[in-house]
Amino acid sequence: MILEHADIRIDPAQAAAFEEAIQRGATTVIANAQGFQGYKVNRSIESPGRYILMIYWDTLEDHTVGFRQSPAFADWRAIVGAFFAQPPVVEHLELVSKS
Repeated sequence: MILEHADIRIDPAQAAAFEEAIQRGATTVIANAQGFQGYKVNRSIESPGRYILMIYWDTLEDHTVGFRQSPAFADWRAIVGAFFAQPPVVEHLELVSKS
């Protein structure tokens, strides 16, 4: 399993609308992608306007090829992209250890 970690920055004044949009986009667009296993969105307490989106994929290619190179990616960005204060910083991680 691969964890996609996206550090997203928005205008804090748009928080409520963004939170609705990111949930809608994740449940109606991303959730239908091949290899999707689940997601979480966390809001920073110390940094208003900062969110961490974590999406669990079966493989790296499920995200980088299957989703990012599909029309669904444009659908996703149409829902949330207008909120971004800057491009999200995205990394992919592999599990090493957990409790």
